[in-house]
Amino acid sequence: MNKIIIERNMFFQNISRTLRHSAAAAGICAVLILAAACSTASSVGNIKLAYKPKSVAGAPAVFRETWGWVMNGRESELNPGVPITDIGYFAAEVNSYGELEGVPDRKKLRGYAGRVHLVLVCDSRALTHFVLDPQFGIHEKMVAQIASAAEPFDGIQVDYELIPGRDAKNFMLFLKNLGAAAKKDGKLFSVCVPARVKTISDDVFPYADIAQIADRVVIMAYDEHWSTSKPGAIASVAWCEKIVNYAAAVVPNEKLVMGLPFYGRTWADQKTAQGWYFSGMNRIMRENDAGKVKYVNDVPTVSIEMNVNVVGWFEDAYSTVQKLRLYESKGVGAVAFWRIGQEDPEVWNWLSVE
Repeated sequence: MNKIIIERNMFFQNISRTLRHSAAAAGICAVLILAAACSTASSVGNIKLAYKPKSVAGAPAVFRETWGWVMNGRESELNPGVPITDIGYFAAEVNSYGELEGVPDRKKLRGYAGRVHLVLVCDSRALTHFVLDPQFGIHEKMVAQIASAAEPFDGIQVDYELIPGRDAKNFMLFLKNLGAAAKKDGKLFSVCVPARVKTISDDVFPYADIAQIADRVVIMAYDEHWSTSKPGAIASVAWCEKIVNYAAAVVPNEKLVMGLPFYGRTWADQKTAQGWYFSGMNRIMRENDAGKVKYVNDVPTVSIEMNVNVVGWFEDAYSTVQKLRLYESKGVGAVAFWRIGQEDPEVWNWLSVE
């Protein structure tokens, strides 16, 4: 993992990661681009590196399956030649009427020869509740809509992350019903679950129970640190080892898929884009020797320059390969990457499918 501290103007540019809904999604993550802030060391593909990365040595990590998520609308970020066996096409959502919408067009990935799975999300805790609870009449309709929408796909993947605690049983019922529909149609059924290092009482994502229903259980082993936490690694090797040790003990090996991050995050020591008290506006103007206040259409406006310390943690080929080799050493047969397009291109030279 690489750590970079940058001082920039308060109006520095944040280049955002497309959300996994958090976290995820979670859970929200940013693609970290630092080349403009540092001197160029070398290049990878068409990326000018802002630092000299650690060199990777040895043999590529080998897995039975390699999964990668592709965003609807960002299909061009997928190079069909990379060693990926399965694509999670992200994503079909639930609208405010309890209907499935935004289903990706499978034909847009016709140049990819592997399996493509329809990914399902619901980014509202309230909507998730109404979908899952059978008393509202949406549960069965949603299963039918998903089964119909998944017809051109090889599999169905559930990535519902905002499950209300009281809907734990309803979630399991939803997975059973959808899993049965997927099996009936000959589809591979997978479920994404957040990282765990031990069994949690009343967990809405019980690994062992979900493994009895799903063909694959995808462990999202990232967001060790997140947008509102203190700065730190997205997924340190030590943290990942705790997760895989637990996951491997409760999920059958043939169903276990360990997720890895391709993205980075930044944290600033001051929040500059926010609402302010009148007293607060005056304080930051005094502290930063602000320019002249002007009235535009009878409303005061000011330009303020201030230093903001930004800490970034991100992934490159070296850090990703360390996690790949960890999982390989633990006998894990499948890995998944969030997400295609965010990666250090060098990582593909260190990954192989058996």
